[in-house]
Amino acid sequence: METFTKIKEFEKNPNYHKQRQKSINNLNIDIIDKPIINLIKWFLELPYCFTLQSCYGHFVYNGQRNTYNIDKIPVSENIKSVEYRIAYIALCIQNSKSGRKLFEELSIVPQIDRKYIQFGCAQWFWERQVNSFALQVEPERYSTKDNAFIEHEEALHIEIIRNKFFERLKDIIQNKVTN
Repeated sequence: METFTKIKEFEKNPNYHKQRQKSINNLNIDIIDKPIINLIKWFLELPYCFTLQSCYGHFVYNGQRNTYNIDKIPVSENIKSVEYRIAYIALCIQNSKSGRKLFEELSIVPQIDRKYIQFGCAQWFWERQVNSFALQVEPERYSTKDNAFIEHEEALHIEIIRNKFFERLKDIIQNKVTN
């Protein structure tokens, strides 16, 4: 994320409910990447957060030029370089007991692989919406970029991490929705 920064402190936000409703009203499920549609829908069920933006993460390489590709990366000696387009989810979290608990649970997600998962803020989201946070899957050295050119082997690793990342998010949110 081009403006990715360290975690900021929660602020008071008396307009949270109005902002949440506006965000929900403007959400177009049809443009969300298919593998994470249910995750985004589950987030909608939580009154103490709402999604701002998300991306499943895409891999573009020789022979695969679809910038929204969600297919598994093939193991191939013919693929040397891969353009990785960042996987992330940006959320606004309510400054409340439930919101702070969600924040704590999300802050643990980078433990999957700290060199490839970051939890922080994106300055341009924060400027539009206080208490907005982002979880992203990106090589640490590119943490402030929306995309990166990487070697094929690293792309295969990132794909595994990305899949674990979204599975962990689903576990966290699905547990909250079903309880």
